[in-house]
Amino acid sequence: MQTVDRLLGESPPLEGLAPEHRATMAGCARLHVFPAGERLLREGDPADEFFLIRRGAVAVETDVPGRGPVTLETLEPGELLGWSWLVPPYRSAFGARALEDVHVIVLDGACLRGKCERDPDLGYALLKVVATVFVRRLEDTRLRLLDLYAGVPHAG
Repeated sequence: MQTVDRLLGESPPLEGLAPEHRATMAGCARLHVFPAGERLLREGDPADEFFLIRRGAVAVETDVPGRGPVTLETLEPGELLGWSWLVPPYRSAFGARALEDVHVIVLDGACLRGKCERDPDLGYALLKVVATVFVRRLEDTRLRLLDLYAGVPHAG
């Protein structure tokens, strides 16, 4: 059986972290399975955890008044879900729902924040990982918006 430490190292976003940083993170981690349809995150709830998806797909959603939840993005194995654990006020910016049975590594955000405070090298390394995820998701959003508005005539 593989250890959480080893599983973290096999994850594309985390494989570049120093082994000692992954070992520290593993101390804040556990394995979990979310059945299809179960919520991993609820928009506005306290952001106490984040997830590394190992198997399955997760819909990242936002509530639209009068329409209910709208899927913004679908995340798949190897991707990180949740960044609000890192940024005050530590509230989930989006909801997330398992589209099928989803196997994840759950990382305790409060535990990891404490370890990052005590080990700035870990904090900086982890911040670079999360920033890389931010940038990629912003670029993906930009492309989706360009597609969305490509056929809209300019009113100027």
